[in-house]
Amino acid sequence: MPATIDGPDFVALQVRDVQAAAAFCEQHLGLRRAAVSPPHAVVFDTRPTPCAVRELLPGVDLADTAHPGLGVALWFRTTDAHRLHDQLTTAGVRILTPMTDSPFGPMFSFEGPEGYTLTAHGD
Repeated sequence: MPATIDGPDFVALQVRDVQAAAAFCEQHLGLRRAAVSPPHAVVFDTRPTPCAVRELLPGVDLADTAHPGLGVALWFRTTDAHRLHDQLTTAGVRILTPMTDSPFGPMFSFEGPEGYTLTAHGD
């Protein structure tokens, strides 16, 4: 029988400025740092899948792209998509797609740390 995977177990965004990206996640998204992070990253206590912002891996140059993560859809669940949308708008975070209904509840996309497109959905 071949080996298989269960699904994503950890998600990390590679960024040039780890502390600035971590501050964005804390201030605008309400993420909390995990008790332990390696020296090259900030890990957040997200469930069921932990996520982090981390230093660039060797050979990665985000200056080569205007859209980091192009082709990857990273969605975050929230208890109140409308309230989060309003908070981000008030804070001046760039909204990329307007609030709309989806099979997963109301959703919208916004510009996250260093230009990553992030989507929030929920009640």
